[in-house]
Amino acid sequence: MDTKRHFALLVSVVLAITTIVAAPAPAEEPEYKGKVERLIEEAVENNPELKAYEEKIRAYEERPPQAESLDDPRLKLSIVNVPLDSFRLNQEPMTQKQISLMQKLPFPGKLSLKGAMAEQELEIVKKEYLEKKNEIIKRVKVVYNNLSFIDKAIEITENNRELLEEFVKIAETKYAVGKGLQQDVLKSQVELSRMIDRLISLRQKRQTLVARLNTLLNRPTQMPFEDVEEISQTGFNLTFEGLQKIAVESRPVLLGLGHLIERYRFAHEFAKKDFYPDFDVGIGYGQRDDSAAVERTDFVSAFVTVNIPLWYKTKESRKVAEEEANIRKATEQYNAMKNNLLFQIKDILTDIEEYRQQIELFRTGIIPQSTMSLESAIAGYKVNKVDFVTLVNNQITLYNYEIDYYRLITDHENKLAELEAAVGRRLF
Repeated sequence: MDTKRHFALLVSVVLAITTIVAAPAPAEEPEYKGKVERLIEEAVENNPELKAYEEKIRAYEERPPQAESLDDPRLKLSIVNVPLDSFRLNQEPMTQKQISLMQKLPFPGKLSLKGAMAEQELEIVKKEYLEKKNEIIKRVKVVYNNLSFIDKAIEITENNRELLEEFVKIAETKYAVGKGLQQDVLKSQVELSRMIDRLISLRQKRQTLVARLNTLLNRPTQMPFEDVEEISQTGFNLTFEGLQKIAVESRPVLLGLGHLIERYRFAHEFAKKDFYPDFDVGIGYGQRDDSAAVERTDFVSAFVTVNIPLWYKTKESRKVAEEEANIRKATEQYNAMKNNLLFQIKDILTDIEEYRQQIELFRTGIIPQSTMSLESAIAGYKVNKVDFVTLVNNQITLYNYEIDYYRLITDHENKLAELEAAVGRRLF
């Protein structure tokens, strides 16, 4: 193959590997977004962690009816006043066979407060489920974004490997006819070997990402994952103020702390009602056996028992103080979480804006300029105005910029996924 043909192939390969990068990227890629949504649906339906939380919710749904129910009534069977000399049941008029039924009745309002506390605990568990769900969605997005990046990096690396192979052939051809240097041949072979090494590393990383994604989807870890769509940049125009409002209204962990505050408030009200007594009410029936000479009447009895909160200074009062402290603690936890959340959102927005500007710079400046520099180096090398080392360095520089460009897009999309998890709601 002559040198002119090599140069023609070089130019065509350079143009092929930079056309997509140099062109303006669409704001949204329907196929890519659709694939991600289908994976999210599968993960939400099948992920074992989420299924565990679903069962936890079902368990907590059984608690409010239990909390609002009365204690079981108690049935008492007894024999009283049996004479020890004969153990006869009809000897003494006081001897009775008794049956009693008793029921504990909490002070009015206590059961409803216990039920309200159980309802708040159920809401907390539901918010834990939503928090875990948002985390799973974020992880699916991030892993799929990274997988798409790896596939694109493999594609770019394969194209650059092909380009380096052409460099090797040019260097060998020139060296064979006495117009090139052996060090040019060695330089191109070394760079080609490094490119092959990068391909090996990228393919290993892909296997790890596929296993991780399969784990999130509850698929066999070794299951192949093909047809990964090319990642694209998502348009973004939300403000910090708008995201702050969404986060306060939607972030599950924040809402869960709100329910925790309410739960402690109900507990505080319950503790105050402990100053009032509970009641035990009952009714009993006593049966007496007739003697040989006397017919004996049976008895019926009723009773009410109350507890006396005599030690209220060391018990009930301390319980009220404890629940007041719990309310203050949960309130401060809510405020701290809210402050950290708003900082997190602001920090994410800063990173998103930085990535957006860098992507635009790479798309419209760095990569087109590097492409032109490589094409100029190829032309200069053809007429012996550029040395081979410069040519190879220009190609490696362009390769690194291409990888960096798609890494920036991936980081941008991962930050958007992190932002959605931070505010607690799907945004895009």
